[in-house]
Amino acid sequence: MTTGVLLLHGSSGTPDLERARILEAEGYDVLAPQWFDGPISEIPLESFPLDELAARNDRLVVMGMSRGAEAALLLGARDERIDAVIGLSPSAYVWGWSQAGTLTSAWTWQGEPLPFVPYDPDWKADDDPPSFVGWYRQSLKRYAAEVEAARIPVEQIRGKVLLVAGGDDKVWPSVDFAEQISMSCGELGTRTVFAARAGHRPLFPGEQPKTGGQRMARGGSDEADRLLGALAWPEIRRTLAG
Repeated sequence: MTTGVLLLHGSSGTPDLERARILEAEGYDVLAPQWFDGPISEIPLESFPLDELAARNDRLVVMGMSRGAEAALLLGARDERIDAVIGLSPSAYVWGWSQAGTLTSAWTWQGEPLPFVPYDPDWKADDDPPSFVGWYRQSLKRYAAEVEAARIPVEQIRGKVLLVAGGDDKVWPSVDFAEQISMSCGELGTRTVFAARAGHRPLFPGEQPKTGGQRMARGGSDEADRLLGALAWPEIRRTLAG
């Protein structure tokens, strides 16, 4: 039995090629596409290359980081071929994109934009580099009436779900999101791995810190992020192996 892994990067826009090589060394068929080159706006979920992986593998696993985890969970809820979803610093909700005063959903499905949580336009960062975790929390409060419609329907995921998050995540409240996802999944056997001092980017054994992307605070430290990656790695291997 062979397993194909769709590996989705986050908002840095750069494929996680080093992570892909680590997974390939474990014997998995990995695709790590660059899934956006510009705004994260109305990206068709059907555009991810699951068909290509399914054509040559018996099982499918989607692993996503940050905004890529958002996509991974959405795909898992819509594509019954997916055997497992691994969300690294995940979101429990669909978020949007704001440009020139126009708000759009990050994703579409079958041509229709998904409901999303808008960003609070009045929020301002008070640190440098900016931490955005407060922006997400404030947006959820301000647009509380829209939150449920934007919730990712993780209870529809047929396969296993593994969530990895750091308690010092300064990008968005990924531990809170992971706990919400776990509660929504109910009896489906969701597993979570947390580390209190880790930030937004867990580091797998042998992986180097990733650079690039928007200038922002991500929290944690190389040591704490490596600890989270080391704690998560056995669970990731078990999930990949099925």
